[in-house]
Amino acid sequence: MQPADDDTVLGDFDDARFSYAGVTSTFSTRDDGFYVETDGPDGTLTEYRIAYTFGVEPLQQYLIEFPDGRLQALGIAWDTRPVGKGGQRWFHLYPDEQVDASDELHWTRRSQNWNYMCADCHSTGYRKNYDPAADSFASVWTDIDVACEACHGPGSRHMAWAQAGQSGQDNGLVVSFAEPDRRWLREPGQATARLVGATGADIQIEACGRCHARRASIRSEYAHGQPLTDSYLPALLTEPLYYPDGQIRDEVYVYGSFLQSRMHAAGVVCTDCHDPHAARLKIHGDALCAQCHAPEVFAVAGHHHHGGIESPPACVDCHMPSRDYMVVDGRRDHSFRVPRPDLAESLGVTDACDACHGDRPDGWSAAAVREWLVRDASGYQQFGVIFRAAETGQIDAADRLLTLLASGDQPSVVRGTALAHLAAYPSPESVRLAYAYLGDSDPLVRLGALQAMAPLPLSVKQSQLVDVLNDPVLSVRTEAARQLAAVPPADLVPEQRQTLKSALAEYVEIQKGNADRPESRLNLALLYAAAGDAERAERQLEAAIRLHPDFDPAYVNLADLYRARGEETKAEAVLRKGLAARPDSPAIHHSMGLLAVRREGGKAALPWLEKAATLAPGNTRFQYVWAVALHDTGQPERAISVLKKAHADRPADGDVLYTLAIYSRAAGDRQGAAGYAERLWALQPHNAQAAALVKELRGP
Repeated sequence: MQPADDDTVLGDFDDARFSYAGVTSTFSTRDDGFYVETDGPDGTLTEYRIAYTFGVEPLQQYLIEFPDGRLQALGIAWDTRPVGKGGQRWFHLYPDEQVDASDELHWTRRSQNWNYMCADCHSTGYRKNYDPAADSFASVWTDIDVACEACHGPGSRHMAWAQAGQSGQDNGLVVSFAEPDRRWLREPGQATARLVGATGADIQIEACGRCHARRASIRSEYAHGQPLTDSYLPALLTEPLYYPDGQIRDEVYVYGSFLQSRMHAAGVVCTDCHDPHAARLKIHGDALCAQCHAPEVFAVAGHHHHGGIESPPACVDCHMPSRDYMVVDGRRDHSFRVPRPDLAESLGVTDACDACHGDRPDGWSAAAVREWLVRDASGYQQFGVIFRAAETGQIDAADRLLTLLASGDQPSVVRGTALAHLAAYPSPESVRLAYAYLGDSDPLVRLGALQAMAPLPLSVKQSQLVDVLNDPVLSVRTEAARQLAAVPPADLVPEQRQTLKSALAEYVEIQKGNADRPESRLNLALLYAAAGDAERAERQLEAAIRLHPDFDPAYVNLADLYRARGEETKAEAVLRKGLAARPDSPAIHHSMGLLAVRREGGKAALPWLEKAATLAPGNTRFQYVWAVALHDTGQPERAISVLKKAHADRPADGDVLYTLAIYSRAAGDRQGAAGYAERLWALQPHNAQAAALVKELRGP
């Protein structure tokens, strides 16, 4: 990031024009700077001055400052690549869409806001300074770009050390990555080097993860030298961010990929390959990999199976396939995996072979690998099929997740993700496992265990979570506090009450620090509602709607708050306001349907519930509620049909299975009913209703 001037601006501002979504934008210069005429927040063509450049290669974006302190990233960027590579042109970051001023992806909306989305990683010493009352920013930084203190922390002690002419390993840095005895040693006859002399554990990975992770900020000021989870909430390996096998899908920035890799397990750190001060690789090409991997073993046709061609693929082509983001920015997957074209067939994940062989028919690469190896490929990451089963609600998903967790040899990010998936499959076994993992040494695993416990009633989890309120990591203890917000004070001893109060205050501070985001306003509202403070919850939801009119959950939750107070007229009004802003919102249509059930009965609700189910065909809950309404209004056959589709989409949904059994029995299909009941009982062996239903339908 740099101020926009003749030295930093790379784009064509010589009255250049670019047309997109029916809008022609014009880029020009005047004596006082660079300008663009483009569509503003209301869609009207308006001229804006470029305040800053953002990026150098392979693209450069431009930041526009608004009177309220917001910096917004223009959706039209300059391709800085050479002409021969398709560059030196204006292009839109969403070329396959028609993003206008009403779209969340429009450059004036919250998803393109520099103050929240970009600044923390692209400037040093950044403070957002958002004022909720004025809905404005007074953001500041110590360095406009990434400087020394971004990684090493405050430098005053280091300056004193340097000025005193001292020497020695303690150079005063808050975070030092120096490990003078650390090296990779490849002994004669060994294919791969081993690490010796390492002492730094994951200090470097955690420091780099600050900006090279998909995460949410939970501190106004980064805690240097502490676990990443003490300042941020990193994403786990879940869709739609990752493919089920852990490959990159959305912009996830390396951290989650690397944590799941064999390289991380072996002790590799970022600076083994990267020079952070030069911002480039240490060595070019396959020679980088040959630092640790013997070329005579790996750079041969017997390994890569691409003999007989002039230029075999590079190591990274197969083991670190690239995916383009922002149209022209190719980023390599840092999970360092063995190519698995068989999983591309079965799971629909990315096939590394397609980068060169995309013209071949489906299944070609998997067949080729089977011919080479006389089997499917394997690899370090073995969780893809399990996570796909969990994400699609397969009958055996819970058992597979429990087996994965019991194996004891999975990376922390994989264990955390598996635990988070267990939230959809509560059982005595999953609860016991979640309890056990609350004491894991890795914060990502503890966070996954907390996610597994999130749906459980307080009576089941309260005694376990109280101890987590003392966790040394901010993200962990505040998540425990959030789940305990509804605990009556009388249920806790004085020391526990104080600990919960302190952790809840930290949680509130996190949300207030992100009060420019509607998600944080919603989080505060849910917290206040759980604590019985409906008025404060209402104010937060109203603020979310006022600041971000396209945020569906605020309308739905505000309507539900009114419902709980018996104010159905106000509930309807807020939902209709939501529909005016978001006419295709499945959640708001569903809420309108529930309101209609309460006020007028099932027939009035059917159009709303059907619309919600149609808009969100993958939402099993919407399908289920629509089916119940169909059945209750005299359409049992159609209800069963809807439930069968929902069951096919998510076979492990217990509500769908139980209702299918009941409705099938009522329709005279006792054999079909028994089949559904048996599947439910197998899925939930402790479910007394399922056991009784099987006994009734099958006999003793």
